Amino acid sequence: MKILVLNCGSSSVKYELYDTELGRALAEGIVDRIGEERGVADHGQALELVSERLVAPGTGALGGLDEVDAVGHRVVHGGARFTSAVKVTPEVLTAIEECVPLAPLHNPPALLGIKEAMRLLPSVPQVAVFDTAFHAGLPPRAHVYALPYHLYRDHGVRRYGFHGISYQYVSQRLDVLLGGRLAELKTVIAHLGNGASVTAVYGGRAVDTSMGLTPLEGLVMGSRGGDLDPGVLLFLQQKLGYPVEEVDRLLNEESGLLGVSGRSNDMRDILAGVEAGDERCRLALELYCYRLRKYVGAYAAVLGGLDVLAFTAGVGENSPQVRELVCADFAFLSLRLDPQANAAARGCEAEIQAEDSAVRVLVVPTDEERLIAEETAALVLG
Repeated sequence: MKILVLNCGSSSVKYELYDTELGRALAEGIVDRIGEERGVADHGQALELVSERLVAPGTGALGGLDEVDAVGHRVVHGGARFTSAVKVTPEVLTAIEECVPLAPLHNPPALLGIKEAMRLLPSVPQVAVFDTAFHAGLPPRAHVYALPYHLYRDHGVRRYGFHGISYQYVSQRLDVLLGGRLAELKTVIAHLGNGASVTAVYGGRAVDTSMGLTPLEGLVMGSRGGDLDPGVLLFLQQKLGYPVEEVDRLLNEESGLLGVSGRSNDMRDILAGVEAGDERCRLALELYCYRLRKYVGAYAAVLGGLDVLAFTAGVGENSPQVRELVCADFAFLSLRLDPQANAAARGCEAEIQAEDSAVRVLVVPTDEERLIAEETAALVLG
């Protein structure tokens, strides 16, 4: 099957045409700067441009759009309702729209992408794959906040977790790499990109995760600060007069590595700053790694031990320095890295623990598009 995978952001559409029989992508790309002056006007125009690229004579991967067998859409927030991928129906569209208040930056463009894909490819099955689905089985002790219970019962205020598509793919790869033993191993997976989270996995399922009601909670990220005393928000609003919109921008766009360093939200720039002697970059790096170490240690306690630690996504796959700093203080768990193996592991599957380490440490590149394509094909084929 040829599956068109779409990941629609507020100002971009990432796409990949995946052939499930060949097990590889036939084409991929991005249309960005949607809505900007002289750019692509809207998501409908962006998808028309994607279609043109796919069928362009001489360069396109398709002879015609009728060769697309299904479209798989990444949807960030599925709330408590969606625990797996689903075929898109009017009822599903309504449910995704009801989750907009929980993911106001992510679900609206996903809805636009789905509706435009349905317009362009009216006879092709459309499938929604949810970032929250992998975490749907979190036990109540992990997903309920200690707030008045009616907020949970009546309004769905709870921990949902994100990056689930990545965690599902990496878990599948880990199971292969670990000889089919993932279900019996106490595992922590760190997804470290511009957005970052960490998840405890046992029995092949998530038992706790760092992101919460929204993607703001948890680790230090590129432009998000992660865990924060809620009193800080009250202080910003009540004492400093910040309007809600400015608090939202501060939390999502001006914090994290960018906010601390004053330099960049990109870990590569932070590491370059450290090399150049920039003390704020050094502080940003220390905060980033310290927060992750805290979570790994906490999840080792939740799991009752630690057998496997896995790193994935842009920073996790490509930064030996970050992996070294995160793992440096876990000798009490008998976790030790092999410096040479760690330095060599960049963007490839690798084991990087020392021979005497009791914990296996792996680098596993994620492939969310492949997972979406496979989930879409499985659902369409029944």
